[in-house]
Amino acid sequence: MMTDPIADMLTRIRNALRIERSRVDIPASRVKQGIAEVLQREGYIWDFETIEQAPQNVLRLNLKYGPNGEDVIQSIQRVSKPGRRVYTRTRDSGDVLQGLGISVISTSQGVLSNREAKSKSIGGEVLCEVW
Repeated sequence: MMTDPIADMLTRIRNALRIERSRVDIPASRVKQGIAEVLQREGYIWDFETIEQAPQNVLRLNLKYGPNGEDVIQSIQRVSKPGRRVYTRTRDSGDVLQGLGISVISTSQGVLSNREAKSKSIGGEVLCEVW
């Protein structure tokens, strides 16, 4: 039984980056798809697609690397965990690595980056940080 599917997604991405895979397959859900959309909008992955399979759909992420093969995602870490939820308000959401990274936040308007949430003046649960 998996207690934290978002942490499983982030671990699969870290493992794929470590062995320099071009893509990674993850069991799909709406929250994971929202995280993938944020990663694509912010330029951390090329694209993603949902593949319909039985018994569960698969989310396929196409990972992005630099021109010399360097990782675009240097670090991806879970912030809010099942035992300790972390929330942020608009005025409290600071920059990750002085603006070089992003926080992925689950809000009432969907999953957004900290920049998008700040521009819409909404807060929510901080899911992960990427840089």
